[in-house]
Parts: sequence; structure tokens; C-alpha cells
Amino acid sequence: TEVMTGLLAAVAAVSLVVGGIGIMNVMLVSVTERTREIGVRLAIGALEGDVLMQFLIEAVTLSVIGGLLGLALALIATAILAQVLHVPFIFDPVTNLMAFSISAAIGVIFGYFPARRAARLDPIDALRHE
Repeated sequence: TEVMTGLLAAVAAVSLVVGGIGIMNVMLVSVTERTREIGVRLAIGALEGDVLMQFLIEAVTLSVIGGLLGLALALIATAILAQVLHVPFIFDPVTNLMAFSISAAIGVIFGYFPARRAARLDPIDALRHE
């Protein structure tokens, strides 16, 4: 069972990294598509911190939605499997809260680079961007 636990942990870790990379790519595309908007905000006085927080909040929102959907699907699948396999259904709130927290943290970690990139855009170059 130790080998199985280690294998499951490795698969979970890889899944988290892949999910984080997906969030980062979505946020990078968002920054690229909204370069002019960011330039306008910076040109009229928005602080770098404001832009950084905007994109971090968007990344965390994506992660939270993904985390909630993942928890809901996991609970449904676990309940169905428990009935099919005739084993007790166990709901551990601490484990679920920890999984949800990790999902939100992944959003912050992988969303930071695109958010920082957006915040550091030069307003003049951003306004010229097509």
C-alpha cells in the first residue's frame, strides 16, 4: 500500500502542476489580449499593484471554480463508487478544505507571473500594441 500511496501522490502532484500551467497559459493569453486595456489603465493612473491584484484575483477565481468543481465531482464519484463497491462513504471536511486551499494556492503561485507581467507593461508600448 505504500507504493500505491506514493504513486497516487506522484499523479496528484503532476496533475497540480499541469493544472497550474494551464492557469498560467490562460492568464498569459488574457494579458496579451488585454494589453491595450492595461495600457489605458496604467496611463490614466492605475498603480502596478492594482493591475497585479486584478490579474491575481482572476487567476485565483479560476482556481477556486476549478477546485469547487473538482470537489463536487469527486464527492459524486466517491458516493457512487461507495454504493457500487458496498463500502462506506466517508466525507472528511478537513481533507476537502485542504484540497480546496491547495487549489487556491496553485492559482496564486501560477497566476503571479502573468500578473506581474501585466503590471510591468509600459503604458506607451501597451497603447501601441495591436
